[in-house]
Amino acid sequence: MHLSDVRAARGLLDGVTEITPMAHSRWLSSRTGQDVFLKAENLQRTGSFKIRGAYVRIARLTPEERARGVVAASAGNHAQGVALAASLLGAKATIFMPVGAALPKVAATEGYGAEVRFHGSGVTEALVPAREFAKRTGAVLIHPFDHEDIVAGQGTLGLEVLEQCPDVRTILVPLGGGGLAAGVALLRTERPDLRIIGVQAEDAAAYPASISAGHPVTATMGVTMADGIAVAQPGDIPFGIIDEHLDEVITVSEDAMSTALVHLLERAKMLVEPAGTAAVAAVLDRPTEFEGPVVAVLSGGNIDALVLLDVIRHGLVAAGRFLSFRARISDRPGELMRLLGDLAAMQVNVLDVNHDRASESLPVRQVDVDIRVATRGPQDRADVITQLTQLGYQLL
Repeated sequence: MHLSDVRAARGLLDGVTEITPMAHSRWLSSRTGQDVFLKAENLQRTGSFKIRGAYVRIARLTPEERARGVVAASAGNHAQGVALAASLLGAKATIFMPVGAALPKVAATEGYGAEVRFHGSGVTEALVPAREFAKRTGAVLIHPFDHEDIVAGQGTLGLEVLEQCPDVRTILVPLGGGGLAAGVALLRTERPDLRIIGVQAEDAAAYPASISAGHPVTATMGVTMADGIAVAQPGDIPFGIIDEHLDEVITVSEDAMSTALVHLLERAKMLVEPAGTAAVAAVLDRPTEFEGPVVAVLSGGNIDALVLLDVIRHGLVAAGRFLSFRARISDRPGELMRLLGDLAAMQVNVLDVNHDRASESLPVRQVDVDIRVATRGPQDRADVITQLTQLGYQLL
């Protein structure tokens, strides 16, 4: 494949997809000493880049193929892209989603007119019945990443990056199966000066082992909040492009992604799903490693509100914004009030208090108090612990 394939795909997408904004990030730029920009693909139609590849793939089917319908497997973003593209192009869509897929993604997929069926715990498992359905019914399988039309469509995001930030030196792209990263990596066929880096969740990273082996291999998947990039085996087509053109694949932790999500909410006013924060997490983890201008791709913004609550809580803990501790105090009237008064004097907000006087390990006339407070960051959290110790509290 070549960048000319991506340009041809862009012609198909004219008037269908949005040219998503590129926002300069002052807080990331000040942290890194380089100009950092955010490519806000979370504001794309259906909430992610997936509509790009899905539309190109379905648009290039023959009328006879479209009449047989299309089928796909997806955790949510590809599902929505296929559902909308099929609706726009007059094809019936059947989508296999993992059991436990985010409810907003399921509802949106059905809202675009697709029939949703559930199977397995991830995209790799959901692909099995999708392939069987295609074989049985004649429906065309729209693979989430392993097809040249998909790669070409996703690569149109890279063309927009070059137009919006012509002097870009480094592009960081969330990496799952590889369709988006491969499409963007094709920029290097004409711009070899670019450094393009794929970013995976460290608990669901298939590419490092595959690159070491020289071919796609199936990785053991851990538990990750980044379901959008949790793919056990790279696709053959994107792997070939990534192996040749991508500069590097790096991984980021769950703490890094949840912290990035919170920062994007607070500082950039952007709602981004965990998988979509991977590029920003890499910038936060390695602030001095990337030559600027740097573009971090926010690949999607579809997240269940309940999951968002959990991720925000996780991110606040990772960022040092919560402190949980146990203090042993005398079981006398006023002692708990004294502890709470001392915390108030430190200007920390108490979130939870649990008063335990029944534990067998407690000495006579003493109680344990479990307290969770909100702090302003790691230094404030350390200061609270220091002050409590200096005031004579026994912290367990």
